[in-house]
Amino acid sequence: MKRTLCSSLLVAMTTLLPLGQAGAATLLRLAYAENSQPVKDALKYIGETIEKRSGGEIKVLYFPDGQLGGERELVELTQVGAVDITKVSSGLLESFSPVYGVFSLPYLFPDQASYYKVMDDPAVMQPIYQSTAPQGFTGVAWYDSGARNFYMSKAPVRSMADVKGKKIRVMQSDTAIRSMKLLGASPIAMGQAEVYTALQQGIIDGAENNEFALTIARHGEVAKFYTLDMHTRIPDIVIVSTLTRDKLTPEQQTLLQEVINESITVEKQAWATEMAKTRKQAVDQFGVQFIDIDPAPFKQAVQPIYETLSPAVAEAYKRISAHLPVAETAAVSQ
Repeated sequence: MKRTLCSSLLVAMTTLLPLGQAGAATLLRLAYAENSQPVKDALKYIGETIEKRSGGEIKVLYFPDGQLGGERELVELTQVGAVDITKVSSGLLESFSPVYGVFSLPYLFPDQASYYKVMDDPAVMQPIYQSTAPQGFTGVAWYDSGARNFYMSKAPVRSMADVKGKKIRVMQSDTAIRSMKLLGASPIAMGQAEVYTALQQGIIDGAENNEFALTIARHGEVAKFYTLDMHTRIPDIVIVSTLTRDKLTPEQQTLLQEVINESITVEKQAWATEMAKTRKQAVDQFGVQFIDIDPAPFKQAVQPIYETLSPAVAEAYKRISAHLPVAETAAVSQ
């Protein structure tokens, strides 16, 4: 109730500052939910750089850390032009455009290099970005959100036998839930804010996320075993309101896209730096043990998912497969 009221008031205030002239400047409203520092660094770069290069003609007004609600609320605000720019998980965007479900496919990317190659290719990403145009927004860039891995409270995952029957927290994603079932686990969908207590009280045996969950969310206090199986790499997506794009001049549109493209490099570099620090902190401060495994048996177990892809996801998967080693691709049912 309090968040809803706060959001409503803030939206009412921002709509009093319509896109266009704020004094002599064009004002863009950039909002985001709670995020890792690399994402915050990249979003800060957008505002500082576009203001400088436009000579003050464009200014960015920030609403950080969930001031206007969570990621779903921010997408909805972007659809109606109350927010001009935001960053959300592609996992969430699956509910707005099914094609984003391709990034939830388990063991899709064998390594970071293949992942970056795919994500940086406009031939792959532009059809995905544009798929939400009828809904009032489009993607304009992606940010690395790392690989999602298993972490457990009582014993490490070294083989599929170690996840069999275990209660594993997953995102509210049909693909994630099905993947865990195929691996023999019992998936439990719950919000991120509930995971610490659920691990602590034994309601769940483990969860899956990137390494920042160990330190920022302090899950390393109650889950000491982190297995690097890298079952998904689900990117973050920067989106822009269609109403915003239509009101910008062609020159402003070009400048905005150039700066947002540059912010991808900023985020990648910051991600690499912060991830190294996070892993060290997880070991030194929280006593987390990192475990490497061969994911091949896990990947084999989830192959039924690839045999029943929707047409939209199957087409996106084919474009992605062109960048992957032949041994890494799966058969896609037509």
